Amino acid sequence: MKRMLPDIQLNDIVTLRKPHPCGGYEWKVVRLGADIGLECLTCGRVILLSRRELSRRMKKIRSGESHDSTPPR
Repeated sequence: MKRMLPDIQLNDIVTLRKPHPCGGYEWKVVRLGADIGLECLTCGRVILLSRRELSRRMKKIRSGESHDSTPPR
């Protein structure tokens, strides 16, 4: 069974299935290419994952633009 690779844009927020050792689940996309660069939103650590590996580990994608443009309450 083929799995569709996700359509990811810069600054999207990705939630992974397992937590980072710092306890964070959310990552910001900082690099696109053959490998995807992700920055942990909790501790700032940057990692590189292949698109296939990211699609396996990913739970959901949130658009970075809609997240940043939401006015605070």
